[in-house]
Amino acid sequence: MEHGTVDGRSGHVVDRRISPEHLGAQDPLTRVIIGAAIEVHRELGPGLLESTYESCLAHELTARGLAIARQVELPVMYKGTRIDCGFRIDLLVEDSVILELKAVDELNAVHEAQMLTYLKLAAKRVGLLINFNVRLLKHGLVRMVL
Repeated sequence: MEHGTVDGRSGHVVDRRISPEHLGAQDPLTRVIIGAAIEVHRELGPGLLESTYESCLAHELTARGLAIARQVELPVMYKGTRIDCGFRIDLLVEDSVILELKAVDELNAVHEAQMLTYLKLAAKRVGLLINFNVRLLKHGLVRMVL
């Protein structure tokens, strides 16, 4: 059973109470990813560009033995035609978890909508929005499940 709140409009689970301890019991891969993100945030702190966090998190995840792909093209299928609309997944971990990284003042509904779109287009079940521009990383984590 998923923990968190269910978005009344979409029916998707959105968990804003993210912590490694909270996720560990239900998703070991996500726990490792969050641990790596916490390590990057601990080392760099807030205030840098998203691309910096992406590079460092990719390095940290690889060092932990995880397969990652960066800036994965995400086309839209429109009436049977593949159309490149410029969508890119920041990081795809173990071909199963989408990471959308941010360095913004706060996450909002448009960021969650972006993640839901990516999950649907990529036919993946779990995504993490990670905002590195926070004092404590646990305040910048949102887990989304289709």
